[in-house]
Amino acid sequence: MTETNEPYPEAPGAAPRRPTKPRRGLLGALLTTKLDKSTRRIRLIACGFVLVYCVIGGKLVYFAMHPELRQTHEAASDTVAAARPDILDRNGAVLATDIKVTSVFAEPRRIIDRDEAVDQLTSIFPDLNARELTEKLSSHKGFVWVKRAVTPAEQQAVYHLGLPGIGFQQENKRVYPNGPIAAHVLGYANIDGVGISGLEKYIDGQGLSALQSAGFNLTTTNLKPIVTSLDLNATYAVRDELAKGIEKFKAKAGAAAILDVNTGEVIALASLPDFDPNNPVDALDPHRINRLTVGVYEMGSTFKALSIAMALDAGKVTLNSKIDARESLRYGRFTIHDFEPQHRFLSVPEVFTYSSNIGTARMAMMVGVDGHKAFLRKMGQLTRLRTELPESAPPLVPKNWGELNTMTIAFGQGLNVAPLQALMAVGALVNGGLMINPTFLKRSEAEAKLDAPRVVKPETSESLRYLMRLNAQIGTAKNANIDGYFVGGKTGTADKIEHGHYSHDKVLTTFMAIVPADKPKYLFFVMLDEPQAIPGTYGFHTAAWNSGAVAGKIVARVGPLLGIEPRFTPPSEPFPLLAQLGYAAANSAVVTGSH
Repeated sequence: MTETNEPYPEAPGAAPRRPTKPRRGLLGALLTTKLDKSTRRIRLIACGFVLVYCVIGGKLVYFAMHPELRQTHEAASDTVAAARPDILDRNGAVLATDIKVTSVFAEPRRIIDRDEAVDQLTSIFPDLNARELTEKLSSHKGFVWVKRAVTPAEQQAVYHLGLPGIGFQQENKRVYPNGPIAAHVLGYANIDGVGISGLEKYIDGQGLSALQSAGFNLTTTNLKPIVTSLDLNATYAVRDELAKGIEKFKAKAGAAAILDVNTGEVIALASLPDFDPNNPVDALDPHRINRLTVGVYEMGSTFKALSIAMALDAGKVTLNSKIDARESLRYGRFTIHDFEPQHRFLSVPEVFTYSSNIGTARMAMMVGVDGHKAFLRKMGQLTRLRTELPESAPPLVPKNWGELNTMTIAFGQGLNVAPLQALMAVGALVNGGLMINPTFLKRSEAEAKLDAPRVVKPETSESLRYLMRLNAQIGTAKNANIDGYFVGGKTGTADKIEHGHYSHDKVLTTFMAIVPADKPKYLFFVMLDEPQAIPGTYGFHTAAWNSGAVAGKIVARVGPLLGIEPRFTPPSEPFPLLAQLGYAAANSAVVTGSH
């Protein structure tokens, strides 16, 4: 049979067939361009677009009326933006930095079974408060923190729970690799990356927090490190020797510092007890304050350096002058005694080396009350000291300052100052006479002297250096006279006030040492709060036996770290200005009549 394409014939009597039309789908119908149907198709397409735009617009309105739905993204952005610059010591060692950690968060509206979630999460994080966590997960917020900075093992344990609405966010965490070393200078930042105290708070005040609030994506790679004036090794050594001294002399607290007298840089600072900024739970304990800037104290006989320099600079006395110290000094019902009375006229160097209250008070009265106040104001002792550290305290100045106040303040009673501002003043007295404000940031000598007014004459500065050197040789500072370093020093012992009266057995001892005394580079300071007499101090608890001894150990240990080369042959002409003025004893450091 032959195949054919002809259609089968119709059956007899059947109706004739209509020609069949090709079938078209919906797409075909939409694409048909016959004019009679185009209007209906255009309307259908337009309705579709309107429906899509209505859905999008409705979502936008809904999100605008429910901002909590955006909190997950916003909170994540905030934590990432909380990056902080590294803080380095003067040699580049890291003192504070950021690391990346993982934190656990929750979206409460997506939690299915809150009780189950609380039970499982607290089993992984036992330190979480179940009640507080339940309140968080029951809130209507879009984002809440569950646990910040979890360990990798804890992260894996939470991940395997498979809880809906529980997620992870990577964020920055501030860490301090050296623990409590320099804690009072660095301060600390909280878990949200906000500086709370110290240099961390200072950094925020310099614009960091403003940049973060403005939404800038700050990272440690685009933030310039902060270079401090601190030397990490020297700071560690100072803290270690201070801790040993506190333990040895059974003191309740102590502080120590090293100041570069030519730049004003604080090279090292320690105040004990301190805290660990990685876990600053004790930072607000009033017993753990920074005693160098927040505490104010009567500085005792270290203040005599200022009083004698004042009288020398005013021309009221010279190194050859004799001061009457035959009898105690009476003023009304008050009597001023010497701790080591000589009952004779004393030369100015003897007033310094014997630490005579009587002689110092008489010299201050030669200058007068107004002159005394003006000098101390010029030396920065009557106003609050301002540095990069936000924490500071104003001095306690007598309201009605009369002659008796001048007498007692001359030898360190009646005026309470922060130790760092006393260091600033003594630094000016020994660096040639320039007042340089202390700083905790690295700077050069040229930068420091751009705004450093002269406060005493160069001859006065050299006289004070001579007196401090003499005191280390034959006076109360002998315990700090480390061979090879040509040390100069001054002790200070102040009776503490209890219930409005001076105590007879509780003291605050201070010691200042300059190295080297002929051309000072560093000023060392040690303070001990309520040190005790121990075997070997012959019943004494004065500064010469404790703070002075600790300062000597710090000089011996830190000197090599700071590049101070020992000189075992004394300089031939250590005080040339005094020699030119005819003080031959200045070169031999011997004064006729001294002990």
